[in-house]
This record gives sequence, C-alpha cells and structure tokens, in this order.
Amino acid sequence: MRSLEQQLVQYAMYHRDNRNIKTHLIGVPLIVFAVIILTYIPLVEMSGLTITLTMLLVILAGGYYLILSPAIGLMMILLLTSGYMGTEAIYQSMSVHDLSSWFFYGMGGGLFVIGWIIQFIGHYFEGKKPAFVDDLIGLLIGPLFVLTEILFKLGLLKGLESKIIEQAGAYRN
Repeated sequence: MRSLEQQLVQYAMYHRDNRNIKTHLIGVPLIVFAVIILTYIPLVEMSGLTITLTMLLVILAGGYYLILSPAIGLMMILLLTSGYMGTEAIYQSMSVHDLSSWFFYGMGGGLFVIGWIIQFIGHYFEGKKPAFVDDLIGLLIGPLFVLTEILFKLGLLKGLESKIIEQAGAYRN
C-alpha cells in the first residue's frame, strides 16, 4: 500500500494549476456530500440505530484514511461524520415515504452533477484528465487532497507540502 505522501504526490501530479485546485475546493466537497446523500440508504435497524450504506462507506474510507495518517484520518472522519449527520438531519426532516424522497435523492444527484461540472472546469484549466481515470483510488484521495491543501494554506504540514512540490512540481498560475 502506498503511503500518504505517495498517494498525495500521485494525485498532485494531476493538480498543479491553482485554478484547478480552487475548483476542487468546491467540487470535491459537493461530490462527497452528494455521495453521502445518495448512499444514505437504510439497510437494517439494530437497537434503535439505523445502519445505512453511507455509514458503512464512512467506516471503510475512514479506516483507510487512518491507516494513511492517524491525524489527517481523524480530521477526515470528523468531516465525513459531519456530512453524515447533516444528511441524517435532512433525511429525518422529510417523510421519505412520499415525494420528498425524490427531492432528497434528487438533491444528491444534482449536487453530484454540479460538483463534477466544477471538477471538469478545473481540469480544463489544468489541461489534464482527472487522476481517477488512471487510478480509481484517486476517488478516495481527492477529499484527502482537498483537506491537505486547506491545511497547507493555513501554514500547516509544510514539510509534507515541500515533499509534494519537490516530486509533483510547483504550483502554476
């Protein structure tokens, strides 16, 4: 399994244009939230707790992120859990047995499409295809990349940022 640095370097090679990175700061969170909504499918109820597909995906992705980096993994889990809790609140506020379920899942679908449109605009500026085209793990690394880019902008993880720039190249534009 590749390390956090290796994963981020690989992903960064497709994302050196600052305009592309900026679109990812909007597009990736929209896509992640959309996936949380679209996979919010109750599977089973156990002792008053509803297990959803989203919950299982958050546990799996969170486990992967923790293996890559305990600190960043914990941040990712907190962000994913926040998205899950927001989705659950929206879901619970709707009567999902009527037309509002169409609105709920339609909202997820709409956010998904908007997020990808924003992503493809960014890749137009970059002049390169999205990273996941060559490696599907890029779909999991995208949210991690966005989080680390935000941390870099906050002046954190400068050593990791330097290693990524050294291997993937400097930011452009």
